[in-house]
Amino acid sequence: MLVRPRRNRVSSTIRDMVKETILRPSNLIYPLFLVDGENIKIEVKSLPGNYRWSLDLLLGEISDCIALGIKSFVLFPAVDDRHKNSTATYSYNDNNFYLQAIKTIKQKFPEVCLMSDVAMDPYSSDGHDGLVRDGKILNDETLPILGKMAVAQAEAGIDIIGPSDMMDGRVGYIREELDEHGFKDVAIMSYTAKYASAFYGPFRDALDSAPKAGDKKSYQMDPANSTEALREAELDTIEGADYLMIKPALNYLDIIQLLKQNSDLPIAAYHVSGECAMLTAAVNNGWLDYKTAMPEALLSIKRAGADVIITYFAKEYARFIKEGIVKL
Repeated sequence: MLVRPRRNRVSSTIRDMVKETILRPSNLIYPLFLVDGENIKIEVKSLPGNYRWSLDLLLGEISDCIALGIKSFVLFPAVDDRHKNSTATYSYNDNNFYLQAIKTIKQKFPEVCLMSDVAMDPYSSDGHDGLVRDGKILNDETLPILGKMAVAQAEAGIDIIGPSDMMDGRVGYIREELDEHGFKDVAIMSYTAKYASAFYGPFRDALDSAPKAGDKKSYQMDPANSTEALREAELDTIEGADYLMIKPALNYLDIIQLLKQNSDLPIAAYHVSGECAMLTAAVNNGWLDYKTAMPEALLSIKRAGADVIITYFAKEYARFIKEGIVKL
């Protein structure tokens, strides 16, 4: 045989030399759940190893992550029902604990990159991402609420706004609001192709944010569709998005690759709670080896074309690198 592909696999040194895909901690964003109060650390039962944190304890967690090389975080607030109403006014209230936490984190760790969540569902008494009236999600009437929310988060110190609501036109509306208020350097990572997926369950458990009635299929994408993602990507790009995100990740690797091949913008993928929980459950049952399966799952997302990966395994992956379990 003249051609022997195994010659390029004969040693670890040669394998490293020809490795095509490398995933670094700098490619990862770590999701964190925030609650109001003090000395609170409550594990999310459906997402083992992840917690609801009060700010005082969260600061220690962020410090530990920084030491491991994780410097980018997306923050999600678990809001008490007493603060919720149909128009989500608490989302841009100066006394919002989420906004206060952003300020504190940026003051203590100015080097970190903080990404926000812009949608009504954490603050809505209806549990939907948009304004609900007579059982319908009102698109255009939702946009001013999202704009106020985004500006309040930028004022608090957020680096990347994350519109997760899937309302039409929200990227352009938020971009204009940010620019008009002097936040031209604040980026937007649009949830461009956010599918109406069955894999969000543990996340909704963590935030108590499930819809009170109906579902989100009138605004999140149909899992059967792929070409539609190109239309969403084109619109978000025209409206001023700085990143395009696909959510979920593992079950939508084809969509990640599709957008990577058709856009010049950085591509992000959200490795969602259900995807992570499945792997954790298999590990806990002895069916998979965590030290090999978890890095492989993340590597597949990077290989598909994601420049940025939001994952609940970010801290553990960085720890594996530091301990030599994963080699770059």
